[in-house]
Amino acid sequence: MEANSLLNTLNSITILSEGLQNQIKSYLIEETFGKKSILLKAGQVSHRIYYIKKGFIRAHYYKGNNEFTSWFMGEGEIIVSVYSFFSRKPSFENIEVLDDCVLQSINWDQLQGLYKKYPEFNLTGRIITEQYYIRSEERTISLQTLNAKQRYEKLLSDYPGILQKASLGQIASYLSIKQETLSRIRAKK
Repeated sequence: MEANSLLNTLNSITILSEGLQNQIKSYLIEETFGKKSILLKAGQVSHRIYYIKKGFIRAHYYKGNNEFTSWFMGEGEIIVSVYSFFSRKPSFENIEVLDDCVLQSINWDQLQGLYKKYPEFNLTGRIITEQYYIRSEERTISLQTLNAKQRYEKLLSDYPGILQKASLGQIASYLSIKQETLSRIRAKK
């Protein structure tokens, strides 16, 4: 099994049975996406859940003429438009490739089939969902309790190569600050 693969990541959460691993392998699609590729447009229903084998991705949305980055994800992480994928409703966000990507994915129907056929996989799904919820809450809390410089330092710690992958405007919008404020923070480093 490849060191950087969805199956390796899933097995690090809970050990999967051989039958479940074989079923996942039979569903898994591996694709390459170039920088600026759009995996999901706002208004579309998300049909796939992805694992980032290589690359860097962000989600963003528009409010009026302003663009806001909701999250960044990098290698070894599972990405999904949570609201759209699980509710089967149109997405509010766009998912964009920032750095050439190799992604592994399965679709919603396949995931539901895995949960039904392999009840033990529900534990894995629950743990991944909990991790997503924790990250979401950490983001909300950091926006409320950390100052702009602290949020910037946390982002650099979480994604050390982000300055080479995302624009300063994207980073500033994620941090909920103006690009000028980000420039001042960076100048003091």
